Parts: sequence; structure tokens; C-alpha cells
Amino acid sequence: MHLLHIDSSIRGDWSVSRRLTARAAAVWQAAHPDGTVTYRDLGAEPLPHLDSAGGLARMTPTDQHTPAQRESWELSERLVHEVLRADVVLLGLPLYNYGVPSSVKAWVDHLILPGLAYDPETSTGLLGGREFVVLGSRGGGYGEGTPRNGWDHAEPWLPHGLSPTGLEPRFISAELTLAPVVPAMAELIPLQEASLAATEKEIDNLWTPASAQR
Repeated sequence: MHLLHIDSSIRGDWSVSRRLTARAAAVWQAAHPDGTVTYRDLGAEPLPHLDSAGGLARMTPTDQHTPAQRESWELSERLVHEVLRADVVLLGLPLYNYGVPSSVKAWVDHLILPGLAYDPETSTGLLGGREFVVLGSRGGGYGEGTPRNGWDHAEPWLPHGLSPTGLEPRFISAELTLAPVVPAMAELIPLQEASLAATEKEIDNLWTPASAQR
């Protein structure tokens, strides 16, 4: 069994999503003591965004690639193979300015690779069939009935962005993570604590030794 563990927060030790993915990775490793892990840190080492120099590699026959297109294509190949090798993909997804971190958008763009991530003739996704757990963290509350309901454009977008590949994310998210550090949100701390506790409980039940052996 192999786990692909990806973080994307730029907040280091202050990051809630990093703490959640670390917890989940520990749970997975306890359930799969012989399993292996690949770790990628998009926050510390962001991927290059697709640009006019290399980005058109996906629309150009490989034997006609420029050096920049070849470099971009080969990076995308490595990222797709990281997913293909994994039985479980674990992604930490903080909400930045009501959307995904740009590093996650770049990762998704690189994964949309014809021939490896999807069949360009049938549009069939080739990365499905593996578990994809997304651990979200949101500084505020965006659920039904809140003043900013609908402002979270990260969780709704990701399944659409990755849909060509066949990857289907399962979201587990903690809300109101800024309540302990923003004085104006202090009254929301009990809700924040409840959200975090519920998230941690769901993570702890993701993989157990018994379920891993079934």
C-alpha cells in the first residue's frame, strides 16, 4: 500500500490543514505498517504554473516539443505517476481568498495530461479507483445560513477541476479556524472547537487496522 501525502498551506507550524494531514497520515501508517509514503509540499515548493513557454505542451505532439514544453510535460508526467503509484491520495486544502491556493490549481493543471490522466479519444479518466481524501481548513464559516454561505469556492471547484482524471475527492473540513486568533471571532471559539473535534474524529476513523485487512 502506498500513500501520496500533499500539503499546500504556506503557514508552516501555524497551519491547521498541515496538522490535519499529519494526523491522517499517522492514522494511515498505523493501519498499514508496511505501507510507503510519498510526500509533496506545494506550499514550500510550489509547482510552476502553466505558461506560454511550456503550457502548450499538452496541445502539441511530443516530437514537436520545444525544450520548455518538454520540461513542462516531463514534470506533469512525474506528478501523474505519483498519483498512479498511490492507493490513497491525501491533500491538505486551506481556503485562501475564498478559493484554492494557487499551488493546488497548478497541481491540478499539471494532472490534466492527455494519454496518462485521461483518454483523449473517449474522455475517460485514468486516475480513478483510488481513495482521495481532502482535508480542508476554513478560517470562517460558509455553510447554510451563514452570512458568507457560498463564498467557499475551493471545495465546490476541486471535483470539477479534477473530473477529467476520474479522481473523486472526499472532503473532511474544519471551519472557523481563525476564531482563536481573531478577537472579533472569539464568541465563535466553541463552534470552532466542535468543528475541529468532529474533523479529528472522522480522520481517526478513516483507516483502522481491522478495515485495512478486509
